[in-house]
Amino acid sequence: MIHTLRRLAAGLLVLAFVSTVTGADTVGELLPSTPGQVRVVALGDSVTSGSNCDCAAFPQLYGDLLHNRSAVPVTVDNQGVGGLDSTGLLQKLSQRDVERATKAANVVLLTIGANDFGDHHDDVTSGQCSGDCVSDEYEQLTANLGRILSRIHALRGDRPTTILMTGYWNVFKDGAVAKQQYTPSGRVASDQLTVRTNNAIAAAARADDATYVDIYTPFEDSADITALLAADGDHPNAAGHALIARLLLAATPNPLPTSPRQGG
Repeated sequence: MIHTLRRLAAGLLVLAFVSTVTGADTVGELLPSTPGQVRVVALGDSVTSGSNCDCAAFPQLYGDLLHNRSAVPVTVDNQGVGGLDSTGLLQKLSQRDVERATKAANVVLLTIGANDFGDHHDDVTSGQCSGDCVSDEYEQLTANLGRILSRIHALRGDRPTTILMTGYWNVFKDGAVAKQQYTPSGRVASDQLTVRTNNAIAAAARADDATYVDIYTPFEDSADITALLAADGDHPNAAGHALIARLLLAATPNPLPTSPRQGG
């Protein structure tokens, strides 16, 4: 009788453990599976996903560089989606697969904001749009960035998390393609909107435990920005993705932080 009760109690303990793990998906989805392992999740738009490049996108390149620097296992989950804006990303952070990926990641790469102004592309690039024509979108982006960061922290809890937020070299097209398609005043307006967008991203990073990574200056100060862009003039090519990966690595603390809610 005693042996039977012991077996029953042991069985109940196993069942309780399995139920707990099932309710949290799996232990491995919430925490790095081995000591020292780094898990990276990349959240963002078509720049993150590697659209129109036919190359390894910057999140994977960054993961490789981080592995080479730290000599620990690094896994990368690229959740980039072409056309995604900040409202869309906020919604995605409540989807099961993105929640799991974010909970498990002690490094978060965040690139979002350019698509928030897509409805005003023609107005801006023709030079017909003043700052007022995108004021509502800019205000929404600013609010969404704060909400996105709060959501990431809520998913991560009190676990150490490094969040790297990139800006843009241009929220629209650049280089030779922009010169062909946009008016001179439109190129100026596009550049001004980009600087304004980057300022919002940098401000959100400063207000939180995040690190802003300047992409604008290295791209625009390059000898030829066209050499960093895909044929569409709108996305990075292999050289552009490699540059972004190097900039992210340079902004990553070495070693990674061990205190809760600490960024770079």
